[in-house]
Formats: sequence, C-alpha cells, structure tokens
Amino acid sequence: MIRWALLVLAGGAVQASPADSFRVAQVGEVRTVATSGRLAAAIGLAELADRATTWPGLGRRSPGPFQLVLVADSGEMATLSRGRAPGWGAAVAFPQSRIILLRADLPDLPQTLRHEVAHLVLRGAVRSRLPLWFDEGYATVAAGEWDRLARLELHLSVVMTGVPTLGDLDGQLRAAAPMADRAYGLAATAVNALAARIPGGDLTPLMARLAEGEEFGTAVHTVTGKELSRFESEWQQETKRRFRGALWFVAGGWWLAAGVLVVVAWALRRQRDRPRREALNTGWDLPPEGEPVAEGDTPPPRPIDPGGQGL
Repeated sequence: MIRWALLVLAGGAVQASPADSFRVAQVGEVRTVATSGRLAAAIGLAELADRATTWPGLGRRSPGPFQLVLVADSGEMATLSRGRAPGWGAAVAFPQSRIILLRADLPDLPQTLRHEVAHLVLRGAVRSRLPLWFDEGYATVAAGEWDRLARLELHLSVVMTGVPTLGDLDGQLRAAAPMADRAYGLAATAVNALAARIPGGDLTPLMARLAEGEEFGTAVHTVTGKELSRFESEWQQETKRRFRGALWFVAGGWWLAAGVLVVVAWALRRQRDRPRREALNTGWDLPPEGEPVAEGDTPPPRPIDPGGQGL
C-alpha cells in the first residue's frame, strides 16, 4: 500500500511542511521520502533495499524498517541533516533513528544505498560498541566498493604517507574528501585482514560474539588468538608490502618483467633452433679462407631449409 503526504526531514523525524513538495511512499518495510520528480527513483531504490540479501558474517537477512530520503544534492542533504553530513558525502545513515539520506545527483545509487543499509544491518545485529574503522570498512566490503581506480590511489598514498594506526584511521574517516577516500579503502583492507585471521576466513564467529555484547577487542582476541594491537601491527606491515609492490608493477615495473620474459623467450628459441641452424651448413663447399674463387667455378650449392622450403 502506498501512502502520500507532504513531508520534510527535521531533527531526525519526518514532519508536514508547506515549504516543499516532499512526498512519502511505503514500500514493504521501507518508508521513502522524496519530491514528486524523484519519488519514482526512490521507490525503485526502496524495492532493492527491502529485499533480504546476504551480509558478510551475518548471513541472509533484510534490513528491517527504515526511512529512505532521496535528496537533490549536497546542499539539501546538509540542510536536512543539520550539517552532520559531509559536503563530499554521497549519503549518510543515522542508525538510531534508522534514517538514510541519499543524494540523487551522484552515480551508483544502488551501491551507495547498500553501503548505508549495511550500517543499519550491522548495528541492528550487534550490541557491542564498534570502532569507526570497522563500521565503515564493513559497509565498504558489504557494498563491494573497491574499483581499480580507488586501489591505484591507495597504492600511491601508502607509498607517500605510510599506513596509519587503526586509531588514526578513525580520525581520517572524518577528514576531507581525499583523505577520507583513502581511509575508506584502508578500512576495507583492515576488515578483510581481520576476516582472514578467523578460522574459515569468515566474520561469523566475531559477529556472534559482538551480538552477545562482548567488547570488540576481547572478541577479536577470542576468535583470532591475537590481541588487537598485534593484529594492527600485522595489518600495517601487510598493507605496506601489498600496495607498494603493486604500485611498483603498475608504475613501470611491468616493463622490466616484460623485458626479462622477452630475453628468456629469445634464449629458449635460440636453443631450440640450434639443430636447424647447423643443418643449414650442409651442402656448402667453401674454399679455404682467403683463397679467391676461380672464374667459372660453380658457386656453392644453395642450402636447403630442412623444413622443405628454400631460404
């Protein structure tokens, strides 16, 4: 059933307002809010979000009831969020009030929405207090936000400035766009590295303990056998090695690798063709070195290619 009204977001709630033509439509458990021109798009996004899907470490589940507000741009998002959303952000989620603001003027809206829904799903599944790097890293992994360009930018940043601590990463996630973009990528690598240290490479055991309210660091130690500080150190070293090596390859190291392959291929070809080259000498009757060939002498016979075709 679809219900219509004039609405605007204010202070975490939706209230009637004559100043704008915001409308609401109920799609399953998702309540969508948008202007008339954007309502159809909002309904389509709500239909995607309302479906039960598989979440890392949490299995298949639906996000439950929440409110999706599709705004025009960063200015409208800043107004409705009362300045709590960064100007460069594509969306923002408020887990306590279960409201998601999503900008309509940016691409990849389904993927961006999945990132924000992941925050709601994660917060709804666990009782423990989560560090920001894990919260954002989990949502980034769950949404599959890991394209080639982002990886290349991360390579360069790791070479130039190194890998931050997990505590510093929390601060960088709240920074300006360039640093925040890097921080989101690094947070995703940290979550993947943490999953890799859990038997089976799955976050499920960790999520089960967090669902019981176990403190985050304690839960990490229980399921991995490592203190959080030890994991942090290992993740920093692994990230440095991984991305510095990849940047070397992308930035020109592949030319050296290609050159080595060419030399090896040439040497193998030369060794393989040695009998063929020696066979080409058969049939030549050359005078001793330095002795001229007499006029009228028959020139040496033309060598025959062992393959059956004349050279």
